[in-house]
Amino acid sequence: MSASRPASQPGRATIATVAEAAGVSIATVSRVMTGSSAVKPELAERVHEAATRLAYRPSRAARGLALGSMRNIGVILPDLTNAYFFDVVNEMHRGAAQCGYRMLVADSSGDPAEELDTAMDLLSQVDGLVLLSSRIPTAGLKQLARNPAPTVLINRVELGIDLPMIAVDNFTATMQLCSRLAQLGHRRAVYIGGSELAWQNRERWRAVQSSSAFGIEATQVTADGTVEGAYAVVQQALAHDPTVLICFNDLSAIGVLSALRDAGVRVPADVSVTGFDDIVLARHVVPRLTTVTTPRAELGRRGWELMQAMLDGGERPDSPPALEARVVVRDSTGPAR
Repeated sequence: MSASRPASQPGRATIATVAEAAGVSIATVSRVMTGSSAVKPELAERVHEAATRLAYRPSRAARGLALGSMRNIGVILPDLTNAYFFDVVNEMHRGAAQCGYRMLVADSSGDPAEELDTAMDLLSQVDGLVLLSSRIPTAGLKQLARNPAPTVLINRVELGIDLPMIAVDNFTATMQLCSRLAQLGHRRAVYIGGSELAWQNRERWRAVQSSSAFGIEATQVTADGTVEGAYAVVQQALAHDPTVLICFNDLSAIGVLSALRDAGVRVPADVSVTGFDDIVLARHVVPRLTTVTTPRAELGRRGWELMQAMLDGGERPDSPPALEARVVVRDSTGPAR
């Protein structure tokens, strides 16, 4: 009695059973499944008919090896819980899907060593790698730049790194925000910082320091860019008697608003608060948050265009100019007390 698999058991067929049912070799089935034009049409039709009848689904990994492409793009970001990253990744996913790629997303928890280890692991499973708001030291970035797989930096600009990169002009936008605050009479500011490893944090703090040109004296209190992290440092920030708290991002600002409310401090009557990024919640907290709108969807689209150019042509494209962000004034800022 034959021990072969009955054709009535869908989903368990192998390339060998398809070859047997179609009366062809395994190599022929492989060529048909990878879209090779070297197979006679009548044989290809027999293979497709057998594969359909047996509910055969070829291994994506095996198909990728045969084609020399996994059709996967790796994306590493520092915090999956941060709503800011969704629009960026979603737009990249849209472009990747249209080109027949899927995205493998990994969270590095903002740890540079973990991010580099994850990147090196992913390189064996993907055709290209996107580093979003990367914390990897420059030496690690140079190591990735020597790898043949394309790598793109989003939300970070580093001189001397042979990688295509795209970012938002954080410095100019923060300077414009500080100019608005100076016009409201603010002279004492505390910057609630994000991770010291984040390029965006360094750019925003550099701009806040430069706002001395507007007469603003600023002090930095370090947090981590999260709601809870910012909440925890508000009392430390208030010890500097600021008239405005300039927060690294909107999540930080939401934590600050919560802490000020618990402490009985009125916003903006007693102290003004600003954020950065303009996530959805920024328009729905009370008071509504003055912030900076960043073009997240465009950032994702431009990032995918850089990746696609390397996948198609194999050469590193020139990095485009930094994208413009704009200040949005809402209810959380007012005249200095």
